[in-house]
Amino acid sequence: MTVPEKVVLIGSAYPLRGGLATFNERLVREYISLGSDASIVTFSLQYPSILFPGKTQYSSEPAPEGLPIEAKLNSVNPLNWLSVGHQIAKQRPDLVIVKYWMPFMAPCLGTVCRRVRSNGHTRVVSVIDNIIPHEKRPGDRLLSSYFINSADGFVAMSHSVMADLETFDARKPKIWCPHPLYDNFGAAISKDEAKKKLGLDSSSKYALFFGFIRDYKGLDLLLEAFGAEALKNSGIKLLVAGEFYCDPAPYHEIIKKHALEQTVIMSNDFIPDSQVVNYFCSADVIVQPYKSATQSGVTQIAYHFDKPMIITGVGGLAEFVPHGKVGYVVQPDPSALAAAILEFYSSGSEAGFSANAAIEKQKYSWGRMVEAIGQMAKW
Repeated sequence: MTVPEKVVLIGSAYPLRGGLATFNERLVREYISLGSDASIVTFSLQYPSILFPGKTQYSSEPAPEGLPIEAKLNSVNPLNWLSVGHQIAKQRPDLVIVKYWMPFMAPCLGTVCRRVRSNGHTRVVSVIDNIIPHEKRPGDRLLSSYFINSADGFVAMSHSVMADLETFDARKPKIWCPHPLYDNFGAAISKDEAKKKLGLDSSSKYALFFGFIRDYKGLDLLLEAFGAEALKNSGIKLLVAGEFYCDPAPYHEIIKKHALEQTVIMSNDFIPDSQVVNYFCSADVIVQPYKSATQSGVTQIAYHFDKPMIITGVGGLAEFVPHGKVGYVVQPDPSALAAAILEFYSSGSEAGFSANAAIEKQKYSWGRMVEAIGQMAKW
């Protein structure tokens, strides 16, 4: 595989936290391992505090070793966009990669990319999480169009995003490449050890909901599912691990309505990378009850730990979880979720699904992502 000599990735990275930063840092490590001079330009200001739904945007963990990261991009300062774009253009990288995930970032990222491309040398490729956001607002399409016009090519991580991209620009090169495996959370540990580290009952069975809690992710559907008598009386517990990015009150009301206080364990601080292994390895199955989706990094963490999954058949999720092979694909409905969870435990599917996940995950490599980006950059 031929890789560019100099690569700059523009997007979230340390000291920022979250899945976007994890993805970007892992991708740049892949380029470095292949011999590229690769670095990251991240945000000095990603979201103004008034727009950020969580507790903090910043990581409490040590800085990643061996990654050149500059925090200098201000998402709301047009003069900064021009300055940063000019600085990157002067460096004449062969390739600039931009992670795009929401229209709010389009003016900033689109302006930087235009400035970079003005050097007549650098190719700009965007890896697209979502081009049409889950939580829609007026002006989204106009903003995303501005960004689309600033890049040379695109990598979509689900077929649904590929279809959305076609509605913006049918001519520019674009390719589908699945979200690579999140293999940076360390080796799996035993369930007993993981439960002990989290202070969980070693004899209980746990299903896991993991990640930032937003309305479209369907935690309310999953809580209603656990309110069904058969599941409520099964002894199966639900571990909810993730920070609320929406009003928590409706979710706590469902717990109260169904008297699930002893069934649902709420761990609603941000889960640092060093703790991810404990949550996934404590669980028997990972449940993603989303109401809408493109792809999900949670799926790729589950694959890393060979965990069975129960997902809803929305957006691009079902592309990654073969029904009846590594888990179940169901409708985004409480009764369907409850039935699938009960079926998973009563059928003794865990060992078989886990073994199949260990095989299935081999297709989700970072090398494949690098190759797809290279095709869009015409390397």
